[in-house]
Amino acid sequence: MDQWADLHLVVLLTKAVTSKDNGRRDDLDLNRLFTYLNGQLPFVLTDLRPIRKNVFKISTDEKQYILKEFSPGNRLRLQETFTSSLKHEGFDQTYQFVDLAQDAPLYFQGKLFGLLDYIPSAEQPFTYNTSKNREDALSLLHHYHETTAKLYPRYKTLLPAFNQMAKWTDRLTVFMQNSTLLKLFIHGDVLEEFILWAKWSLAGMTETFEWFETQSKVVLHGDVAFHNFLRGENGRLYLLDFDLISNGHAYADYLQYANRILPSIGWSFHELQSLQILKPYLSEKGFLYGLIYPTDIFREWNRLIRGRMYNDRVKIKNVLDMTFYQLEKRRTFIHDIKMEIGS
Repeated sequence: MDQWADLHLVVLLTKAVTSKDNGRRDDLDLNRLFTYLNGQLPFVLTDLRPIRKNVFKISTDEKQYILKEFSPGNRLRLQETFTSSLKHEGFDQTYQFVDLAQDAPLYFQGKLFGLLDYIPSAEQPFTYNTSKNREDALSLLHHYHETTAKLYPRYKTLLPAFNQMAKWTDRLTVFMQNSTLLKLFIHGDVLEEFILWAKWSLAGMTETFEWFETQSKVVLHGDVAFHNFLRGENGRLYLLDFDLISNGHAYADYLQYANRILPSIGWSFHELQSLQILKPYLSEKGFLYGLIYPTDIFREWNRLIRGRMYNDRVKIKNVLDMTFYQLEKRRTFIHDIKMEIGS
């Protein structure tokens, strides 16, 4: 027993030392980035602080900006062009890029950075927990689709085509491949239930494939998580982060939106039906089949295992809570969907 206690203490001390080392390294990198930016931008920085992964807030005596890291290739230039196109078409509820660097683009330690407008946010952070926020986000997404339907011909060859069926088939395959590890956390019967839901959903979507193909093409946003909406201090809602834009049918963003808000509305099909923009989709079998697919469960467990985070108790607890907290409500929701489909 003492041997195990000693080993546990060593592990904790090692983690603490590693954490301190990482903290020092992060501070050093931040200081170097601060110095680099002061040499590149036509103003003196007074503060540089991380606000989320790969995103920083820059302060000067007069103004504030957002600095964001971008993946290699043309994604930075593409997003600069795309946000400019949105503004040109009248969509102003997002940020614009700011071109102030002496040697654009900003390139530091092998990483590309873009400088964005800073949008002052409301005191209360945006979440999907209120009906107003859910309705406003859906309305903004609809406005975005109306705008990008006009942009689609221009970006058709510049963006990848999104394939919902292929993405979800791959996600199911990976989840099934992870089943041995998953059984350490999820009872086999429940695991099989999730897999059956996914297979039934994909089969139904395949049967109704023609409906999906009749939908108009837009530039999809691709990530409508709550943190990609920002409530400005002026009360307006803004859409952020175009890292995952692609060409596709609008239903894909609406499917993801529905999945994102369902935990906030207790997996209530009736509540979902109260959203007017979604109503036409909820009368289509293809869309209803899509609502059954447990994309949130597959996404989070696959991510956790891919990142080898299964020894992280906090992350495991969060994913377990997400999986089981509203499981009975989810089962009722799926039953309601099946009744609606007539299966």
